[in-house]
Amino acid sequence: MSPMDAVPRPAPPRINPLQRIWLREIGMERLWLRTPPVAPPAMAPVTARVVAPEAASAVPPASPVKSAVVPPASTAEPAAVPKPAPAAAASPAAEPASGRASAIPASILNRSGPPPRPAPKVEVKEEAPPPIPVAEAVKDADLEQLAAQVVACAACGLCQGRRHAVVGHGAQPTRWLVVGEAPGEQEDRQGQPFVGRSGQLLDAMLAAVGMSRERDVFITNVIKCRPPGNRNPKPEEIAACSPYLMRQIALLKPERILVLGRFAAQTLLGTDATIGSLRGRVHHLKTDEGAQIPVVVSYHPAYLLRSPSEKARAWQDLKLAARDL
Repeated sequence: MSPMDAVPRPAPPRINPLQRIWLREIGMERLWLRTPPVAPPAMAPVTARVVAPEAASAVPPASPVKSAVVPPASTAEPAAVPKPAPAAAASPAAEPASGRASAIPASILNRSGPPPRPAPKVEVKEEAPPPIPVAEAVKDADLEQLAAQVVACAACGLCQGRRHAVVGHGAQPTRWLVVGEAPGEQEDRQGQPFVGRSGQLLDAMLAAVGMSRERDVFITNVIKCRPPGNRNPKPEEIAACSPYLMRQIALLKPERILVLGRFAAQTLLGTDATIGSLRGRVHHLKTDEGAQIPVVVSYHPAYLLRSPSEKARAWQDLKLAARDL
Protein backbone atom coordinates (compact mmCIF):
# COMPACT_ATOMS: atom_id res chain seq x y z
CA MET A 1 0.00 0.00 0.00
CA SER A 2 1.38 3.38 -1.07
CA PRO A 3 1.55 6.41 1.26
CA MET A 4 -1.01 8.26 -0.92
CA ASP A 5 -3.52 5.53 -0.33
CA ALA A 6 -3.25 6.06 3.41
CA VAL A 7 -4.38 9.78 3.14
CA PRO A 8 -8.17 10.09 3.58
CA ARG A 9 -10.09 11.63 0.71
CA PRO A 10 -12.48 14.66 1.41
CA ALA A 11 -16.13 13.75 1.63
CA PRO A 12 -18.37 14.95 -1.25
CA PRO A 13 -20.20 18.22 -0.48
CA ARG A 14 -23.66 17.86 0.85
CA ILE A 15 -26.36 19.96 -0.81
CA ASN A 16 -30.00 20.34 0.00
CA PRO A 17 -32.80 19.87 -2.56
CA LEU A 18 -33.15 23.59 -3.28
CA GLN A 19 -29.44 23.89 -4.04
CA ARG A 20 -29.71 20.88 -6.31
CA ILE A 21 -32.56 22.50 -8.24
CA TRP A 22 -30.57 25.73 -8.59
CA LEU A 23 -27.51 23.79 -9.84
CA ARG A 24 -29.70 21.96 -12.32
CA GLU A 25 -31.12 25.27 -13.63
CA ILE A 26 -27.66 26.67 -14.35
CA GLY A 27 -26.31 23.34 -15.73
CA MET A 28 -23.73 22.79 -13.00
CA GLU A 29 -25.30 19.88 -11.20
CA ARG A 30 -23.13 17.08 -12.65
CA LEU A 31 -19.94 19.14 -12.61
CA TRP A 32 -20.49 20.15 -9.01
CA LEU A 33 -21.31 16.62 -7.85
CA ARG A 34 -18.57 14.88 -9.91
CA THR A 35 -15.83 13.85 -7.43
CA PRO A 36 -12.99 11.25 -7.82
CA PRO A 37 -13.72 7.80 -6.54
CA VAL A 38 -12.84 7.33 -2.92
CA ALA A 39 -10.71 4.29 -2.04
CA PRO A 40 -11.85 2.19 0.83
CA PRO A 41 -9.90 2.75 4.01
CA ALA A 42 -6.85 0.49 4.65
CA MET A 43 -7.53 -2.51 6.75
CA ALA A 44 -5.42 -2.94 9.82
CA PRO A 45 -3.28 -6.18 9.90
CA VAL A 46 -4.94 -8.99 11.66
CA THR A 47 -2.84 -10.82 14.24
CA ALA A 48 -3.69 -14.26 15.43
CA ARG A 49 -4.65 -14.51 19.01
CA VAL A 50 -5.00 -17.68 21.00
CA VAL A 51 -8.05 -17.71 23.10
CA ALA A 52 -8.43 -20.04 25.94
CA PRO A 53 -11.27 -22.49 25.74
CA GLU A 54 -12.92 -20.95 28.81
CA ALA A 55 -12.79 -17.42 27.34
CA ALA A 56 -13.98 -18.58 23.98
CA SER A 57 -17.15 -19.82 25.43
CA ALA A 58 -17.74 -16.44 27.06
CA VAL A 59 -17.35 -14.45 23.85
CA PRO A 60 -20.58 -14.31 21.83
CA PRO A 61 -20.33 -15.20 18.26
CA ALA A 62 -20.07 -12.28 15.89
CA SER A 63 -23.31 -11.40 14.19
CA PRO A 64 -23.17 -11.40 10.46
CA VAL A 65 -23.05 -7.90 8.96
CA LYS A 66 -24.79 -7.28 5.75
CA SER A 67 -22.90 -4.97 3.47
CA ALA A 68 -24.88 -2.07 2.08
CA VAL A 69 -24.20 -1.20 -1.47
CA VAL A 70 -23.96 2.60 -1.84
CA PRO A 71 -23.83 3.94 -5.35
CA PRO A 72 -21.14 6.44 -6.08
CA ALA A 73 -22.04 10.05 -5.56
CA SER A 74 -21.40 10.90 -9.18
CA THR A 75 -23.99 8.43 -10.45
CA ALA A 76 -26.68 8.99 -7.79
CA GLU A 77 -29.85 10.54 -9.16
CA PRO A 78 -31.15 13.68 -7.38
CA ALA A 79 -34.14 13.31 -5.15
CA ALA A 80 -37.43 14.23 -6.73
CA VAL A 81 -38.45 17.73 -5.65
CA PRO A 82 -42.14 18.64 -6.02
CA LYS A 83 -42.59 21.43 -8.52
CA PRO A 84 -44.92 24.33 -7.64
CA ALA A 85 -48.35 24.01 -9.12
CA PRO A 86 -49.08 26.38 -12.00
CA ALA A 87 -51.18 29.44 -11.29
CA ALA A 88 -53.98 28.24 -13.57
CA ALA A 89 -54.52 25.04 -11.55
CA ALA A 90 -55.92 26.75 -8.49
CA SER A 91 -57.21 24.69 -5.62
CA PRO A 92 -60.97 24.40 -5.19
CA ALA A 93 -60.74 26.20 -1.86
CA ALA A 94 -59.43 29.32 -3.61
CA GLU A 95 -62.36 29.56 -6.03
CA PRO A 96 -64.92 30.99 -3.58
CA ALA A 97 -62.41 33.59 -2.47
CA SER A 98 -61.81 34.67 -6.07
CA GLY A 99 -65.56 34.82 -6.62
CA ARG A 100 -65.96 37.12 -3.64
CA ALA A 101 -63.12 39.30 -4.83
CA SER A 102 -64.76 39.76 -8.23
CA ALA A 103 -67.91 41.00 -6.54
CA ILE A 104 -66.01 43.76 -4.69
CA PRO A 105 -65.93 47.10 -6.56
CA ALA A 106 -62.65 47.93 -8.25
CA SER A 107 -62.44 51.23 -6.34
CA ILE A 108 -62.14 49.24 -3.08
CA LEU A 109 -59.59 46.72 -4.37
CA ASN A 110 -57.44 49.44 -5.88
CA ARG A 111 -55.75 50.62 -2.74
CA SER A 112 -53.50 52.98 -4.65
CA GLY A 113 -56.44 55.09 -5.86
CA PRO A 114 -58.55 57.56 -3.85
CA PRO A 115 -60.95 56.11 -1.29
CA PRO A 116 -64.57 55.83 -2.35
CA ARG A 117 -66.65 58.89 -1.60
CA PRO A 118 -69.43 58.42 0.90
CA ALA A 119 -72.94 58.77 -0.40
CA PRO A 120 -74.26 62.30 0.12
CA LYS A 121 -76.71 62.72 2.92
CA VAL A 122 -80.15 63.65 1.74
CA GLU A 123 -81.81 66.00 4.16
CA VAL A 124 -85.53 65.66 4.27
CA LYS A 125 -86.98 69.06 4.75
CA GLU A 126 -90.20 69.30 6.57
CA GLU A 127 -92.83 71.09 4.59
CA ALA A 128 -93.97 74.34 6.10
CA PRO A 129 -97.58 74.33 7.21
CA PRO A 130 -99.92 76.09 4.81
CA PRO A 131 -100.60 79.73 5.70
CA ILE A 132 -103.74 80.41 7.66
CA PRO A 133 -106.32 82.35 5.60
CA VAL A 134 -106.65 85.98 6.62
CA ALA A 135 -110.33 85.60 7.50
CA GLU A 136 -109.47 82.72 9.85
CA ALA A 137 -106.51 84.55 11.40
CA VAL A 138 -108.38 87.77 12.25
CA LYS A 139 -111.67 86.39 13.53
CA ASP A 140 -110.64 86.68 17.21
CA ALA A 141 -108.13 89.57 16.97
CA ASP A 142 -108.58 92.90 18.74
CA LEU A 143 -107.51 96.20 17.19
CA GLU A 144 -103.95 95.94 18.47
CA GLN A 145 -103.54 92.36 17.29
CA LEU A 146 -105.15 93.25 13.99
CA ALA A 147 -102.66 96.06 13.41
CA ALA A 148 -99.76 93.65 14.05
CA GLN A 149 -101.20 91.15 11.58
CA VAL A 150 -101.56 93.83 8.90
CA VAL A 151 -97.93 94.92 9.33
CA ALA A 152 -96.72 91.30 8.98
CA CYS A 153 -99.16 90.34 6.21
CA ALA A 154 -97.86 88.62 3.06
CA ALA A 155 -101.17 87.39 1.64
CA CYS A 156 -100.57 89.04 -1.74
CA GLY A 157 -97.68 90.42 -3.77
CA LEU A 158 -98.19 94.03 -2.63
CA CYS A 159 -96.18 93.31 0.51
CA GLN A 160 -92.99 93.06 -1.57
CA GLY A 161 -92.99 96.71 -2.67
CA ARG A 162 -94.45 98.50 0.31
CA ARG A 163 -92.65 100.77 2.72
CA HIS A 164 -95.37 100.80 5.34
CA ALA A 165 -98.62 98.94 5.69
CA VAL A 166 -101.37 101.48 6.41
CA VAL A 167 -103.70 100.03 9.05
CA GLY A 168 -105.80 103.10 9.78
CA HIS A 169 -106.02 106.01 12.17
CA GLY A 170 -108.68 107.95 14.00
CA ALA A 171 -110.98 108.27 16.99
CA GLN A 172 -112.13 105.43 19.23
CA PRO A 173 -115.02 105.08 19.86
CA THR A 174 -115.96 105.92 16.29
CA ARG A 175 -119.01 107.73 14.95
CA TRP A 176 -118.05 107.66 11.29
CA LEU A 177 -115.86 105.17 9.50
CA VAL A 178 -114.33 106.58 6.30
CA VAL A 179 -113.16 103.87 3.89
CA GLY A 180 -110.86 104.66 0.96
CA GLU A 181 -109.40 102.43 -1.74
CA ALA A 182 -105.63 102.04 -1.22
CA PRO A 183 -102.67 104.05 0.13
CA GLY A 184 -100.94 106.48 -2.20
CA GLU A 185 -97.29 107.50 -2.29
CA GLN A 186 -97.45 109.80 0.73
CA GLU A 187 -99.49 107.29 2.72
CA ASP A 188 -96.91 104.59 1.95
CA ARG A 189 -94.10 106.90 3.16
CA GLN A 190 -95.77 107.96 6.41
CA GLY A 191 -97.87 104.89 7.22
CA GLN A 192 -101.01 107.02 7.75
CA PRO A 193 -104.20 107.13 5.66
CA PHE A 194 -105.26 110.18 3.63
CA VAL A 195 -102.27 112.50 3.99
CA GLY A 196 -101.05 115.10 1.51
CA ARG A 197 -103.46 117.12 -0.63
CA SER A 198 -106.20 114.48 -0.69
CA GLY A 199 -106.04 114.21 3.09
CA GLN A 200 -106.31 117.98 3.50
CA LEU A 201 -109.37 118.03 1.26
CA LEU A 202 -110.98 115.18 3.25
CA ASP A 203 -110.38 117.03 6.54
CA ALA A 204 -112.07 120.11 5.08
CA MET A 205 -115.06 118.06 3.90
CA LEU A 206 -115.49 116.44 7.32
CA ALA A 207 -115.16 119.75 9.10
CA ALA A 208 -117.96 121.13 6.92
CA VAL A 209 -120.41 118.70 8.59
CA GLY A 210 -118.90 119.02 12.06
CA MET A 211 -116.65 115.90 12.02
CA SER A 212 -112.97 115.49 12.90
CA ARG A 213 -110.64 112.54 12.52
CA GLU A 214 -109.20 113.13 15.97
CA ARG A 215 -112.60 113.20 17.68
CA ASP A 216 -115.28 111.46 15.59
CA VAL A 217 -113.88 109.66 12.54
CA PHE A 218 -111.68 106.59 11.96
CA ILE A 219 -110.10 106.50 8.48
CA THR A 220 -108.82 103.36 6.74
CA ASN A 221 -108.59 101.69 3.30
CA VAL A 222 -109.74 98.44 1.73
CA ILE A 223 -106.17 97.73 0.58
CA LYS A 224 -103.54 98.19 3.30
CA CYS A 225 -100.48 98.32 0.99
CA ARG A 226 -99.81 100.69 -1.91
CA PRO A 227 -100.18 99.21 -5.41
CA PRO A 228 -97.21 100.02 -7.66
CA GLY A 229 -97.66 103.33 -9.47
CA ASN A 230 -101.00 103.89 -7.70
CA ARG A 231 -102.67 101.47 -10.11
CA ASN A 232 -106.12 100.08 -9.43
CA PRO A 233 -106.21 97.16 -6.98
CA LYS A 234 -106.57 93.72 -8.51
CA PRO A 235 -109.49 91.46 -7.56
CA GLU A 236 -107.18 88.94 -5.83
CA GLU A 237 -105.58 91.75 -3.81
CA ILE A 238 -108.98 93.02 -2.71
CA ALA A 239 -110.08 89.50 -1.78
CA ALA A 240 -106.90 88.93 0.27
CA CYS A 241 -107.09 92.23 2.15
CA SER A 242 -110.81 92.83 2.69
CA PRO A 243 -111.05 90.57 5.81
CA TYR A 244 -108.99 93.16 7.69
CA LEU A 245 -111.57 95.84 6.86
CA MET A 246 -114.51 93.65 7.89
CA ARG A 247 -112.82 92.92 11.23
CA GLN A 248 -112.22 96.65 11.78
CA ILE A 249 -115.93 97.34 11.19
CA ALA A 250 -116.90 94.61 13.66
CA LEU A 251 -114.58 96.03 16.33
CA LEU A 252 -115.22 99.77 15.81
CA LYS A 253 -119.04 99.51 15.41
CA PRO A 254 -119.42 102.89 13.63
CA GLU A 255 -122.76 104.76 13.35
CA ARG A 256 -122.13 105.64 9.68
CA ILE A 257 -119.81 104.44 6.93
CA LEU A 258 -118.67 106.90 4.26
CA VAL A 259 -117.20 105.02 1.29
CA LEU A 260 -114.91 107.01 -1.03
CA GLY A 261 -114.17 105.63 -4.50
CA ARG A 262 -115.51 102.94 -6.82
CA PHE A 263 -113.36 100.01 -5.68
CA ALA A 264 -114.14 100.64 -2.02
CA ALA A 265 -117.88 100.87 -2.72
CA GLN A 266 -117.96 97.71 -4.85
CA THR A 267 -115.96 95.76 -2.24
CA LEU A 268 -118.00 96.82 0.75
CA LEU A 269 -121.40 96.47 -0.91
CA GLY A 270 -120.54 93.35 -2.94
CA THR A 271 -121.53 94.78 -6.30
CA ASP A 272 -120.01 95.75 -9.64
CA ALA A 273 -122.22 98.81 -10.15
CA THR A 274 -120.66 102.15 -11.06
CA ILE A 275 -120.14 104.83 -8.46
CA GLY A 276 -122.58 107.12 -10.31
CA SER A 277 -125.38 104.61 -9.71
CA LEU A 278 -124.38 103.93 -6.09
CA ARG A 279 -124.10 107.50 -4.79
CA GLY A 280 -127.08 109.71 -3.88
CA ARG A 281 -128.82 107.11 -1.64
CA VAL A 282 -128.27 105.27 1.62
CA HIS A 283 -127.21 101.62 1.61
CA HIS A 284 -127.03 99.31 4.59
CA LEU A 285 -124.30 96.90 5.61
CA LYS A 286 -125.41 93.93 7.69
CA THR A 287 -122.88 92.84 10.31
CA ASP A 288 -122.37 89.39 11.78
CA GLU A 289 -124.28 90.48 14.89
CA GLY A 290 -127.29 91.33 12.70
CA ALA A 291 -126.96 95.14 12.95
CA GLN A 292 -127.60 97.40 9.96
CA ILE A 293 -125.02 100.17 9.44
CA PRO A 294 -125.96 103.02 7.02
CA VAL A 295 -123.50 103.33 4.11
CA VAL A 296 -123.12 106.45 1.90
CA VAL A 297 -121.03 106.35 -1.29
CA SER A 298 -119.13 109.40 -2.62
CA TYR A 299 -116.18 110.37 -4.81
CA HIS A 300 -112.60 109.94 -3.70
CA PRO A 301 -110.83 113.23 -2.74
CA ALA A 302 -108.07 112.47 -5.27
CA TYR A 303 -110.74 112.37 -7.99
CA LEU A 304 -112.20 115.66 -6.76
CA LEU A 305 -108.76 117.28 -7.05
CA ARG A 306 -108.65 116.22 -10.71
CA SER A 307 -112.35 117.09 -11.30
CA PRO A 308 -113.26 120.10 -9.15
CA SER A 309 -116.70 120.30 -10.78
CA GLU A 310 -117.74 117.13 -8.90
CA LYS A 311 -117.27 118.75 -5.49
CA ALA A 312 -120.91 119.87 -5.48
CA ARG A 313 -122.11 116.28 -5.70
CA ALA A 314 -119.67 115.24 -3.01
CA TRP A 315 -121.17 117.96 -0.78
CA GLN A 316 -124.63 116.48 -1.32
CA ASP A 317 -123.30 113.05 -0.27
CA LEU A 318 -121.88 114.50 2.94
CA LYS A 319 -125.18 116.12 3.81
CA LEU A 320 -126.95 112.81 3.15
CA ALA A 321 -124.60 111.03 5.56
CA ALA A 322 -125.10 113.71 8.25
CA ARG A 323 -128.86 114.07 7.86
CA ASP A 324 -129.85 112.02 10.91
CA LEU A 325 -126.98 113.22 13.13
